[in-house]
Amino acid sequence: MLLKQINHSTDIKKLRNQGYEVKIIGNYLLVQSIPYLNARKEVAMGTLVTNVSIANNRVTKPNTHVIHFVGEFPCNIDGTIISQLQHQSNTMNLAEGILVNHSFSNKPANGYSDYYEKITQYIKIISAPARHYDSKVTAQTYKVIESSEQDSVLNYSDTNSSKAEIDNINQKLSGLKIGIIGLGGTGSYILDSVSKTLVGEIHLFDGDKFLQHNAFRAPGAPSLEELDESISKVEYFSRIYSKMHKHIIPHELFINESNLGLLNTLSFVFICIDKGEIKKIIFERLENLGIPFVDVGIGVQKVEDSLIGMVRTTTSTKEKRNHIWEGRVSFADAEDEDYSSNIQIAELNALNAAFAVIKWKKLFGFYNDLQNEHDGCYSINVNTVTNNDC
Repeated sequence: MLLKQINHSTDIKKLRNQGYEVKIIGNYLLVQSIPYLNARKEVAMGTLVTNVSIANNRVTKPNTHVIHFVGEFPCNIDGTIISQLQHQSNTMNLAEGILVNHSFSNKPANGYSDYYEKITQYIKIISAPARHYDSKVTAQTYKVIESSEQDSVLNYSDTNSSKAEIDNINQKLSGLKIGIIGLGGTGSYILDSVSKTLVGEIHLFDGDKFLQHNAFRAPGAPSLEELDESISKVEYFSRIYSKMHKHIIPHELFINESNLGLLNTLSFVFICIDKGEIKKIIFERLENLGIPFVDVGIGVQKVEDSLIGMVRTTTSTKEKRNHIWEGRVSFADAEDEDYSSNIQIAELNALNAAFAVIKWKKLFGFYNDLQNEHDGCYSINVNTVTNNDC
């Protein structure tokens, strides 16, 4: 509980958002990579350490102006110690994993109003001599910060959301179990977006290999060596996105009547396949389970020496399902459609995925939704997005 309180403190988040190397250990706030000048007039790096005061389950104003330091004693440009900081110099173990060498004292008239003010004031004093010798040194390293919450689904903290102050909105997606059926172009771009959220699990369903043509309609850029491995799509993409999200679960198979049970515990499903018969079966199972889903589709045709087409996003929820069966979704296989070449273009796959993810986030309150549309279509050549529910 204490860790969450500290991580959600606005002043501590401000330090992190501005690129300082913030770390939490127990009840202590550590800010690493603080440049300072030692007695030999060398630029070195140290760590500031302060306890964090908690009252009524909130981080409060610092209860002391004193701060600890890991490193040699910081010096002025002539190599003499910065006497205005002097307090105590003795190595001591504050807590497991925190061995400090000095404590400093620099007290404003009214104390420090928050931890941002306290940390940045000490950094100004400590780092000024170092910056005299090297103007490029800074404590704002913007180094990647590993997630400090043990139960986080992410391997490192979402500083983008905290910087925008939308952490509370992100929580609306927390814990959801997401299924992505089909990791062709659109499905892989959906994974790219969903893996950057706090969903609890991401289940990937596809029995195909990741081959050379897939590289031209999926996010990223595989190497020749990766293509030569000829591994499954689910393994290829889980390798990549597990670097960010801890709970990506690959299923190297095609969904069919024998394994529909794998969908039973999911909260939401993205359907990104062009096989009509199995799509019907999946729709029926999800409807019976009361699970909302989005079905995506791209139709592209050659017209003389250019392409026309559309991008479709069709949603099914408990409140509205009939339209799925009333012609909004084609259950013909792609090879039976007019666009038999099944043209896939990376930007259209990415656009299709973006529409699908936006709709999913609308359903769970992340985005405001005034229209509550369940079927939309973007047409390329006339550049229009149509709400087919109107």
